[in-house]
Amino acid sequence: MQYLLMIYRNEADLGRMTADDRKKMTAEYGVFTQSIIQSGHFKAGDGLQPTTTATSVRVRDGKTLTTDGPFAETREQLGGYYLVEAKDLDTALGIAARIPGATTGTIEVRPVMIYD
Repeated sequence: MQYLLMIYRNEADLGRMTADDRKKMTAEYGVFTQSIIQSGHFKAGDGLQPTTTATSVRVRDGKTLTTDGPFAETREQLGGYYLVEAKDLDTALGIAARIPGATTGTIEVRPVMIYD
């Protein structure tokens, strides 16, 4: 089964990181990503640009409305994701717990819908 592992973090914290801390974080993500590629769990994944680059789209009464930024103000923002193949939720949760951002942010794990 496939699971989407969504990485939430506080963008302000990321902006306060030193160049060395960013380099260390990037290396940690590289090691993690390679480990799930080698284990066969990796399907896709990437980081996202900051929420200041986001545009929200809604259609109301047949009209398309766009708004700069994300829809909701939250303490943590979606910063990236992994799409993984795992035999069950427990396996997906174990993978999520190894994501470097889990120590400072939140990883949301959701099963991908299967259509018959």
